[in-house]
Amino acid sequence: MTDILLTNARLIDPEAGTETPGTVRISGGKIAEISPGPPEGAKQKASATVIDCRGKCLAPGIVDIGVKVCEPGERHKESFKSAGLAAAAGGVTTMVTRPDTLPAIDTPEVLEFVTRRAREASPVRIKPMATLTKAREGREMVEIGFLLDAGAVAFTDGDRVTENTKVLSRAMTYARSLDALVIAHPQEPGLSKGAAVTSGKFASLRGLPAVSPMAERMALDRDMALVEMTGVKYHADQISTARALPALERAKKNGLNVTAGVSIHHLALNELDVGDYRTFFKVKPPLRSEDDRVAMVQAVASGLIDVISSMHTPQDEESKRLPYEEAASGAVALETLLPAALRLVHSGAIALPALWRALSLNPARRLGLDTGRLAVGAPADLVLFDPDAPFVLDRFKLRSKSKNTPFDGARMQGRVLATFVAGTQVFGEL
Repeated sequence: MTDILLTNARLIDPEAGTETPGTVRISGGKIAEISPGPPEGAKQKASATVIDCRGKCLAPGIVDIGVKVCEPGERHKESFKSAGLAAAAGGVTTMVTRPDTLPAIDTPEVLEFVTRRAREASPVRIKPMATLTKAREGREMVEIGFLLDAGAVAFTDGDRVTENTKVLSRAMTYARSLDALVIAHPQEPGLSKGAAVTSGKFASLRGLPAVSPMAERMALDRDMALVEMTGVKYHADQISTARALPALERAKKNGLNVTAGVSIHHLALNELDVGDYRTFFKVKPPLRSEDDRVAMVQAVASGLIDVISSMHTPQDEESKRLPYEEAASGAVALETLLPAALRLVHSGAIALPALWRALSLNPARRLGLDTGRLAVGAPADLVLFDPDAPFVLDRFKLRSKSKNTPFDGARMQGRVLATFVAGTQVFGEL
């Protein structure tokens, strides 16, 4: 395999928290050398492929927890091939896929099918999650041990909350005995049922069914008590309200094995973006107030919230072209994650290394992966991007099969120039 030299790059190192000029040498699918200038002896390596990065940013590839790929069951919305192409174009080198498919991924057989399809069709890495309970019904836990052996990296029922606390505690206890990660969606199900927006003046003016931000805090409080009781490894998939942050902070200070994520939509948008019932802005949980959005950005910058994810959820046109309260929730985001996240950098809210800690390093660490690092010996999963390149997003140019993005027509900054997975270029024309 030919060595690749990525020279004249602006290296974003989330581990060291630095942003420095330098060169990266890739050999055998791994990072072989990192140097502040051309690597020693590089000129003598006649077989090496030299790529001039022209001062653009080179960072670890994004590790995206919570991507929905609609195989099996709804391939018309998204397939592993289309999702993989979208991920590569968005700088995502590892997709951690959700199990809320049709049928749900709750047996080793279904998981093996998904793994095989991913291996055949996707140019980026796929790490599948499995459900926590059978058919995501919250009544009986899955065979966690068998699913771990089959390759599941975490267990979650997605946005279906297990209402039976005894069932959830038993599943957490069993997961703890196998050192398995449980990922939960902290929303009190009774209060959240049927809600389309966050309660407040805007919801009242629009006449839409709403849910109080307290629903998130109530659910997180319950989950933290169960984590304390069982000792399980726990990750909250989406924290979106300021009222939930004190519970998260207490849990971490008390030494519980807890991390939390936030979706890019709750960092970049607020409830007013719904405007005149624009269903592409309907996500779950619903968009929050501007105060909540600012609190989420600050929590990411401080490290209280560990992970930023796309929560990529493809929906077809028919399910979105409905009255707001009836329309399906969710938005595609594999290709918009990076430019939307860079809004936080351009606004001065967060530095690039800290942003990449949440996009790449922390999710990889939480799942026990060796990716997400810019270090010698790490897999050469890298993204080269221009953080300042302006463009207007056209949803019909997205590589995802579904085009339900809230950023359609938005002015954005930040383009992916090339994406490498294990040293192989899977996107770009360098």
